[in-house]
Parts: sequence; C-alpha cells; structure tokens
Amino acid sequence: MTAPETLPPRSRIVHDRLAEAGIEARIVILPDSARTAALAASAIGCPVGAIANSLVLLADELPILVMTSGAHRVDLAVLAGHLGAEAVTMAPPAVVRESTGQVIGGVAPVGHPAPLPTYIDEDLRAFDEVWTAGGTPETVMPLTFAQLVAATGGRVVRVA
Repeated sequence: MTAPETLPPRSRIVHDRLAEAGIEARIVILPDSARTAALAASAIGCPVGAIANSLVLLADELPILVMTSGAHRVDLAVLAGHLGAEAVTMAPPAVVRESTGQVIGGVAPVGHPAPLPTYIDEDLRAFDEVWTAGGTPETVMPLTFAQLVAATGGRVVRVA
C-alpha cells in the first residue's frame, strides 16, 4: 500500500473521498500505465472481468459515470433504456476532464469536482474484489462491490 502523502495529487483526492466515506483505500502505483482493462488485469494479476472500467458518457447531453466490467463493452442502447434517456454517447476527452478532474484511463469512481450520477454494471457483483482506477492511469485500487456502490451512491444496472 502506498502512503497517501506519496500519491499523485489526483489519487490523494480519491483517497480522501474514500476515507470520508469510511473506506480504507489501498491505492497502488503501477510501474506502467494501465489505460485499458487488459493492461490493468495483466499488471494486477486478476481476471479482466474484475476490472471496473470508468466510462464518462453523456445521457441526453449530461455527463454520467458508468462503472463496467472489463470483460465486455457497454451497449449504449441498453443503457439508454435503463436510464430513460433519448441517447447515450461517449463523452469527449474535454468533458471527461472537466467532469471528473481526471484523464481518460485514470478516472476513479470518486474524487470528482462534483458527484456524477453513477451506474454500476451488475456483472461486477460476481467478483470478491474489483479494481478501479485511482485517479491517474498509473494508479489502481481494489474495492468490494458493496464499497463501490456505497462510495459512489451508484445504481446497479445491466449495461450489456
């Protein structure tokens, strides 16, 4: 476990938000970037399905966060149906950065300037531990499914 004071600034924010929620964060700094689920799973030594990809999407032009299993892709039409949205699209990088304060490949489930409506892939429930980004592409952290839901206030949905 990395001491909070030695974490990158964005990861310290994530650590602090989790601590405020009563969750002890174990943020790990990887030797290389883990911008994809496959890279993260390889670096961590876990199944790719246990990687919780953080996707910032636009639901009727409003940013949302979707935490999805790295084992599959989000079906935007299925997600739109669950949300009651006319359209769900990928957010451009500038919107991701503005909405989260973090870059694509490093978006953590918490630590954003303002909370985003969050939706969590029900398939992540199958894993005792899920790994999310820790605020940068080089940081990751394990959480239980219950901790992920509690920390984000997320709604569990089917995304594929």
